Amino acid sequence: MRRVIARAPARIDFGGGWTDVPPYDEEQGGCVCNLAISRHATATLSECGAGVEIDEDGVTYSAESAEKIVRTAAGSLAAAALKRADMRDVRIATRSYFPSGAGLGGSSAAGVALMGAFAAWRGESPAREDIAERSRAVEVEELGIAGGRQDHYAAAFGGALGLWFEDIVRVRQIPISAQLAAEIERRCIVGYTGRSRISGETITAVLEGYASRDRGVTAALMSMRQLAEQMIRALEEGLLEDLGQLVAQHWQHQRKLHPGITTEEIETVLAAAAAAGALGGKALGASGGGCVLVIAPAERTLEVRAAVARHAQLVPFMVDHAGLTVEKK
Repeated sequence: MRRVIARAPARIDFGGGWTDVPPYDEEQGGCVCNLAISRHATATLSECGAGVEIDEDGVTYSAESAEKIVRTAAGSLAAAALKRADMRDVRIATRSYFPSGAGLGGSSAAGVALMGAFAAWRGESPAREDIAERSRAVEVEELGIAGGRQDHYAAAFGGALGLWFEDIVRVRQIPISAQLAAEIERRCIVGYTGRSRISGETITAVLEGYASRDRGVTAALMSMRQLAEQMIRALEEGLLEDLGQLVAQHWQHQRKLHPGITTEEIETVLAAAAAAGALGGKALGASGGGCVLVIAPAERTLEVRAAVARHAQLVPFMVDHAGLTVEKK
């Protein structure tokens, strides 16, 4: 049986998230520094007799067409992707290997995997940035989810990225040596607080603050964009100490965007990590829950990791250098 398997990574956003969301990126220019990690979404595409079949993490749906599934709000991402790509007489199975609503860009990883699978099925070889934009179009135009571009680019390209969002998207792939990757994996600690965040609602609230030119929101976004540029340089030079301090500064601005950005669980984890000697930490993604990132100094990694583990579920990872991969069988 003909089959295509696509895999795309989730990500850690060190800084600049929110500045990739329209209309801020279009009006002010955004900058993001992120890193793809070995927590993946997969999409397996195969033939079926008629109509479409969807299996999302073990929950299945079937209908004569993807449009009928979309209208029921079931299997929404895969169904919306099938509808937009006009795929018929196929079965798609998706799997996510990360906590739900974790702030790791998981839905975008799934979207990139889906778009990659569809392209391979049709014999297409689109550029990675095209796959990223196709994935984002499904979320924004088909599902009406407010959001930016950085997650889709991390999933498509892999590795460490410097991203600039203006009239065009500029991608700088930051070289990560084996030694630096090992240090990142050891000293960058991700903990899941156990509460899923609702990114669409939080993003909408922040966008309303920007649209009304709330001084607190506009100042915070400008500072976050500037810090992301400094983070890119720190990663290029392999300076994790500097990166940790920049992440700490970023969180102070990020939490000013909206009261829902932080939670009691997030603050508890970050306070415990700081008491153990962490250089800095922040909530990942749109926040309001999900995962936190903490960066430890080389000599106190074990202490900081133990402190985070007391209050959050550790999410081990490795650097993903490959980005989207597709296998045809």
